[in-house]
Amino acid sequence: MLQIIDWNSLDHDQRRSVLSRPASSTSAELMRDVAAIIGEVRDGGDAALEQFTRRFDGTAPVSLRVPEADITAAAGQLSSEQRLALETARDNILAFHEAQRPMPISVTTQPGVECRRVTRPIDAVGLYVPAGSAPLPSTTLMLAIPAAVADCPRRVLVTPARADGRADPSVLASAALTGVDEVYVVGGAQAIAALAYGTESIAPVDKVYGPGNAWVTEAKLQVSRDPLGAACDLPAGPSEVLVIADECALPDCVAADLLSQAEHGTDSQVLLVATSEGFASRVRDEVEAQLAQLPRATIAGQALKNSRIVLARDLHQAVAISNDYAPEHLILATGDAESLLDEVTAAGSVFLGHWTPESLGDYCSGTNHVLPTYGFARAFSGLGVEDFQRRITVQTASAEGLRGIGPTAITLARLEGLEAHASAVERRLLALADRSVA
Repeated sequence: MLQIIDWNSLDHDQRRSVLSRPASSTSAELMRDVAAIIGEVRDGGDAALEQFTRRFDGTAPVSLRVPEADITAAAGQLSSEQRLALETARDNILAFHEAQRPMPISVTTQPGVECRRVTRPIDAVGLYVPAGSAPLPSTTLMLAIPAAVADCPRRVLVTPARADGRADPSVLASAALTGVDEVYVVGGAQAIAALAYGTESIAPVDKVYGPGNAWVTEAKLQVSRDPLGAACDLPAGPSEVLVIADECALPDCVAADLLSQAEHGTDSQVLLVATSEGFASRVRDEVEAQLAQLPRATIAGQALKNSRIVLARDLHQAVAISNDYAPEHLILATGDAESLLDEVTAAGSVFLGHWTPESLGDYCSGTNHVLPTYGFARAFSGLGVEDFQRRITVQTASAEGLRGIGPTAITLARLEGLEAHASAVERRLLALADRSVA
């Protein structure tokens, strides 16, 4: 099923084709449909949300806002093992994100001139937790924890309804573990519109976070382009992983890593870059054997049609191929993975060595699993505490400082033809001169 391709036998265009991703599902029709949903929610408020929930989810929410008592009680619907797993993940994610608290910066750039940077939390943040083919309590943790560490005063969680019109208890239990008490049962593009513009029940937020399908992603992009809408976190597309493996790797484990991303969705993509054709063949055989045992084999099988195995000359070339692809997840399943890390320049999150499956990052190692996909790791980073904060610069000039730096500002302002800029400095210098004479 997985084609094995020799990288060094390809020309430039063929290499581009090998690293191409599945065609984006964004289309003019999708953009129009999402814009229509956003418009109807802005005009119709809660009634439009209920209408879209019935239409897309086949049910109406029992209550648009989840009562606090239901959030608190949700953990009781989980087993003790499930509760412990969520608590362990919460503690690890919290520890890693606590370490990301920014330090204030204060620099005297020249005598009498001080420049500072301070941080302030974003006032209201919207956290989108998908629940399409499966609930994602882990995403609740990944979004709510950095928002809490950043001290965002208002944290709003939205998640689609189950068949019974309620939110999944594991998502609610995760919300309770992270201190989120404002939860609404609504999903899709309509949920993004509600967060951005508000309805009778949902007050608008300043920024929206979280993964989602093509409709959700397009809605985030549209509201972020509107000055009256809400900003969004980062570009995201279908899930993906690239594994670099040498002869030291375990073929069955590498196959499982590939399938762990393939089972996310039919538009996911997985790549193996190997240095041995024999190893590549063993992995391909393992993928086919393990695929037959998966409950989501149909989904994973479709994703594998977008996937391939690439043969590289050596590990250094393998890393160069990965940097060109810029994967969401990069697994270095090699004998000395740490030695390759400095060569990695573009990846959402990296997993080093034979005993670090990508699944750990998805759930409980501590790093965030909200990551740039579709090649955006070339320019974007994964979600962190700083994404929930505003960084504000501050400057102070004393009289001495203005005398020293003012002439530079005047010269540069007049170089750009901005006389009022120059005047704002010059008048102050004249005032200081008058005071010194007096």
